[in-house]
Amino acid sequence: MSDLVFGLDTFGDVPEDDSGRPVSHATAIRQVVDEAVLADDLGVDVIALGEHHRPEYSVSTPETVLAGIATRTSRIRLSSGVTVLSSDDPVRVFQRFATVDALSNGRAEVILGRGSFTESFPLFGYDLADYDVLFEERIELFAKLLDEQPVTWSGTTRAPLTDADVFPKTESGHLTTWVGVGGSPQSVVRTARYGLPLMLAIIGGAPERFAPYIDLYRRAADQLGTTAHPVGMHSPGFIADTDEQAKELFWPHYRVMRDRIGALRGWPPIRRQEFDSEVEHGSLYIGSPETVARRMASAIKGLGVGRFDLIYTAGAQPVSARMRAVELYGSRVIPMVRDILAS
Repeated sequence: MSDLVFGLDTFGDVPEDDSGRPVSHATAIRQVVDEAVLADDLGVDVIALGEHHRPEYSVSTPETVLAGIATRTSRIRLSSGVTVLSSDDPVRVFQRFATVDALSNGRAEVILGRGSFTESFPLFGYDLADYDVLFEERIELFAKLLDEQPVTWSGTTRAPLTDADVFPKTESGHLTTWVGVGGSPQSVVRTARYGLPLMLAIIGGAPERFAPYIDLYRRAADQLGTTAHPVGMHSPGFIADTDEQAKELFWPHYRVMRDRIGALRGWPPIRRQEFDSEVEHGSLYIGSPETVARRMASAIKGLGVGRFDLIYTAGAQPVSARMRAVELYGSRVIPMVRDILAS
């Protein structure tokens, strides 16, 4: 299983300093860079930064932060997780990631998605009524841009292009592009239609329930004559020296964030019992390195995925605890998962 890929994923959650005060957005961004540098030193394969436009998160332009990380790292791959393509311009997204690719000597990746949050739509002047058509048209254009040849395209949500050449080109002629999917069969089939790799956002419930989506992706690619790439998954978690320490560091901040978002979506407040059940049987990978490695290996084997990204921030966990979580993931969890799967 040496070709398995392991990543870390964050939205740049605004953490607390060690005296319990929230840091500034600027400090939070610099903190993400420090965590990426540590991950690079430890041999983690990918750092993925999600795009959000909310006060709890510091990263609104993943590629800008990735460009900063590019200049301080040497080997880690630099990904968005995700870029909300529906409320952005595909040409500009391609240009920005091609620029990160140049700065990093070919380490850039983009994960395109519709986004589970909708703040970017009113912020950039898009109508949520166009949610589906925006993504459908923009991924069609982005797929054409990946050929790095002059593009002719027309749609209803942006100006047409006629033989338009887009710069900069990537050095390799290939920008690695995934599609992030949260559980819509139509999105899985669309990803297969464009022959792009599939990244599953598995943020709750038993991971095995996503097996039919992986099967659908492979069957759709076969029927459409495209390539079914190794599938990735990303799920939230947190690592500390002991199971109890990890849960107690994670839970109070996670509860605040989960209930704040839940209030907007009509969810009841989360109970500790639900949290503990999700840690034990669901898609929260929280605990000591041994516990997290065992549960990750089980999910990877059960689903047959080729990449696992751990969303290692969810709320205002203290800076020191976050750095320790990154350290334990790179130095202990990843080697343990590889050993478990090899045996």
